[in-house]
Amino acid sequence: MPTDLLLVTIAKALVELAGLFILGQGLLYVLAGRNRDANFFYQLLQTLTRPVYRLVRFITPKIVVDRHIPIAAFIVLFWLWVFLTIAKIQICVGYGDLCKPKEGQAAAPRLERLVSSGEPGVPRL
Repeated sequence: MPTDLLLVTIAKALVELAGLFILGQGLLYVLAGRNRDANFFYQLLQTLTRPVYRLVRFITPKIVVDRHIPIAAFIVLFWLWVFLTIAKIQICVGYGDLCKPKEGQAAAPRLERLVSSGEPGVPRL
């Protein structure tokens, strides 16, 4: 795998992970109620999202209220994800067939093995 494709893929995965952490924290914010600060998982998600919130607080103007930083962080991550997805598509187009499965190689080898094994309950193609 070329280095540029690898770096874009890793960055995209990290952005997706950070976005899921923010969504999880928001869900726990609603579900845990007033005792959210005593919830271990909420504290864990707070710790994991803190670097993203600090970065967004640094790049946003001071007029943005601190309680809106999680929403701003999610929006920034969303647009970063869109940009990285477009970059990954451009890299794959530039390399041609690099991002496609090779001829003779199944896209889902496990599924192909299940279908060819003839196990009961698995439809034949």
